[in-house]
Amino acid sequence: MDTPNVGLPEELASRLSMPEQHEYLRGKLSRRKVLASSFATAGVAGGIGLLAGSSGSAYAERPTGTAPLAASRGPVKVDGKLVAPFGRHLAFGADPKTQMRISWQVPFAVKSPYVRVGLKPWELSRKIEAEVRDLHTPSLSKKLPKVEQYYLHVALDGLKPGTTYYYGVGHDGFDPASPERMATLGSFRTAPARPERFVFTAFGDQGVSYEALANDQLILGQNPSFHLHAGDICYADTTGHGKEGDRYDARVWDQFLAQTESVAKSVPWMVTTGNHDMEAWYSPNGYGGQSARWSLPENGFDAKNAPGVYSFRYGNVGVVALDANDVSYEIPANKGYTDGKQTAWLDKRLGQLRADEDIDFIVVFFHHCTYSTATHGSDGGVRDAWLPLFTEHQVDLVINGHNHVYERTDAVKGGEVGKPVPVGASTDPTRDGIVYVTAGGAGKDLYSFPVGVDDSYEGHEKDEGTILTFHWTKLRLPDPDTVQWSRVRYTGFSFLAVEVTAGADPKLTVSALAESGERVDHFEIRRGK
Repeated sequence: MDTPNVGLPEELASRLSMPEQHEYLRGKLSRRKVLASSFATAGVAGGIGLLAGSSGSAYAERPTGTAPLAASRGPVKVDGKLVAPFGRHLAFGADPKTQMRISWQVPFAVKSPYVRVGLKPWELSRKIEAEVRDLHTPSLSKKLPKVEQYYLHVALDGLKPGTTYYYGVGHDGFDPASPERMATLGSFRTAPARPERFVFTAFGDQGVSYEALANDQLILGQNPSFHLHAGDICYADTTGHGKEGDRYDARVWDQFLAQTESVAKSVPWMVTTGNHDMEAWYSPNGYGGQSARWSLPENGFDAKNAPGVYSFRYGNVGVVALDANDVSYEIPANKGYTDGKQTAWLDKRLGQLRADEDIDFIVVFFHHCTYSTATHGSDGGVRDAWLPLFTEHQVDLVINGHNHVYERTDAVKGGEVGKPVPVGASTDPTRDGIVYVTAGGAGKDLYSFPVGVDDSYEGHEKDEGTILTFHWTKLRLPDPDTVQWSRVRYTGFSFLAVEVTAGADPKLTVSALAESGERVDHFEIRRGK
């Protein structure tokens, strides 16, 4: 690992939290020094689009005191017609029936960026101004240059439920509605007004690789209504310790968003934060980069400082995203940064979802593993903080990443097997306990299970009986566990696909698919009545 030019002594870095490291960075790299040769880019107003009724209306408002991107100045000026937008990615607002967020990137500053939206690809008359979030990354390593990145966002509200919309992103000189740009158009569909059958997909630990790209294409083939990304998104920070000395290359984000665009331009890509997503330069908790690149639901306890904490409802499923860096014993750089507010919010939100008669299932996703036997083991901090709440509110499915494998538990109740759930079986969370899935085989180098423990998956089942593994303690020490809950294990690239059935007999049909498309696991979740 390179030693950053602006680093602090390792013995000091090891004792500092993320906020303390952030303050050190900001003090040593003065704003004046960092920006001396960078673009002097003025921020842009937040564009809020409104589409209502069959024809709809659109408008954009600019908060007072902001300047248009036309005010940007810098050493490189490029004609807008030569600048192609890239890296389009969608995300829901708090209400997927009526809200969508469109985000993208441009390689240079452009004038008057916008989105065109309509109900037909040849009728994109609604034009909504974009918000620009420019991101400056100084040279944090001798081998890395400073980087200027421009991320653009449009919030669409007042959409019609269950409706397909077409959109194009552009700026002065690049009109997506022009005949020569029609191939750049994208589309999305809002959530239905009433619950119906749908599919969603999930994984964690993707990065940039051929395997990551292959998983994206397989996901697109599932025609999912949305995708859950359980953290460690692109691995610009390859170390993942949450330390100022971690190697960090902002350009990897450009590669990642270009790679993901083929699916994320039409499938809402709902992300949360992993340990590799803590990037110390940008903000006290390291999430300033994520806030610049993603527009996520702002209904968590603190959208500004904890962008990866939120919830949404799609049909008969309530989905909750959490930031496990806040409670992790293994990687404590951000431990306790919410001062318990995230856990209090989780308790309240799960209670609200479970009290909603129209919600059959609750799915929670976050990065660090609650139950896993692979390389990182299980995180005792997650268990101590959140397991009682998952049990109290009868969460139906928990999805994690962190370990670069696929592993699925039996139904776990009180830390033990509540009911064995072999491949193809059905389980009832109200009686048996909760199934925990580690879906970390999205594209990064794969991990392994304990020595002597074999893979066990559909068509290749092997009952190991008990497995010697470990969980992390408050002292950041691995504490041995002898467990029986590891039911399915697969050391290959993979992702999760969940078919949701509504109506008189609601159920979740959960499948894991390998990079080849082969199914390696499936089971059902049905709640007792």
